[in-house]
Amino acid sequence: MKSITFFVMLFVATASMGQVPHFLTPQEAVIDTIFIGSPPAYGSLLFANDMAIYQWGKSIRNSERGRQAVKDADASAQNLCSVFSEAFGYTLSESKTPEIFKLILYMKEDVGTYSTQASKSTMRDRPFVLMGESSGVPEQEKELRNTGSFVSGHAAIGVAVSMALACINIKRQNELYKRGVAYGLSRAIIGMHWMSDIQCGQLVGSLTFPSLLNNQSFLEQLNRAKEEFKKLSEMQETSYHQVRRLPKGVD
Repeated sequence: MKSITFFVMLFVATASMGQVPHFLTPQEAVIDTIFIGSPPAYGSLLFANDMAIYQWGKSIRNSERGRQAVKDADASAQNLCSVFSEAFGYTLSESKTPEIFKLILYMKEDVGTYSTQASKSTMRDRPFVLMGESSGVPEQEKELRNTGSFVSGHAAIGVAVSMALACINIKRQNELYKRGVAYGLSRAIIGMHWMSDIQCGQLVGSLTFPSLLNNQSFLEQLNRAKEEFKKLSEMQETSYHQVRRLPKGVD
């Protein structure tokens, strides 16, 4: 009965998304409940850890890190490009890197929606709901109040996108992974997710990536993104050497 309920919910959620771009079908995405299990029970030691991190996150919302967490709440492809630009080492955007932008635009739905749908059906209360407090992004509270906290789709997206970008620019893999993990942690700082939601979401993101690597459309777009980056880096290298060239007579 549970499996029937899940697929009914998945069908409804998919239909409501309309023509949202993606690489995978819902059936090709991982079913996270198979390897995630249930969220920590109230009163358990794991939930005590969730609560401690919630309190820590709330305490730094007025800091620079807190302001970054608010920016990270936007999971649009445009914002993800902005979020990862520094770690990637180049400015990413729809206009400057359209192939990388398209890669992110499509895959984020596979990871953040399809692969987290089963666990979301547990309808765990989000931190700001359970605590009866405001979050760091009050403008999003009405939309998210009655949606499940477990697992974090943002956290899944952060890890998976960092992995895709590392495939394109391997020299920056460590910086990209660090930013991808931080993107997920931002959800705890603004009170939208418990830490266990985030950690499980990051696991879902990393385990969905092989499904994408076995998808022909994803591989083709990844190759286009690699070619785009190759040309971008060659142009920057050429520009650098032109600037460094000394005038005649100077040695």
